[in-house]
Amino acid sequence: MRLAIEATLATIVVPGAAVILAPYLILSAQDSIPAPRTDLLGLLAILLVVVGASMMIWVSYSFVVRGRGTPIPIDPPSNFVAHGLFRYVRNPMYLGAVLVVISETVLFQCWWLGVYALGLWLVLHSFLVVFEEPQLRRRFGQVYLDYCASTPRWIPRQPRRSP
Repeated sequence: MRLAIEATLATIVVPGAAVILAPYLILSAQDSIPAPRTDLLGLLAILLVVVGASMMIWVSYSFVVRGRGTPIPIDPPSNFVAHGLFRYVRNPMYLGAVLVVISETVLFQCWWLGVYALGLWLVLHSFLVVFEEPQLRRRFGQVYLDYCASTPRWIPRQPRRSP
């Protein structure tokens, strides 16, 4: 139960700040907050916001249930998680967050949100390369190296079949 509460808070607070609070502040800094698109592209953007948010929630759930940990780096999963969305891409939570912000960029037609989405991706990518991936290599060894060899970091693809 403690893990579920921590994961829920981690999913709400950290990604929530990145995909809700920061975009809201960016939009609020405009002369007037732009109205969301109401055309087909706006509908597609809303759909992609739901997909991205669902990805973040799914990963948190997987970390608690399968990994026996949380998305918080100080309480990470003790078991290696490579099922579900992790079969298609190594960083589905981060990808979901970036997808939400890109969708918000389209929805509100605000190029500052696009700049923020690029900055968010650069920060997440840097964090992965400098901190998270070396830490995962130390914790899970060859299992993680094999996973990296078969699963892309950012662009999802169909999982490779085992021989």
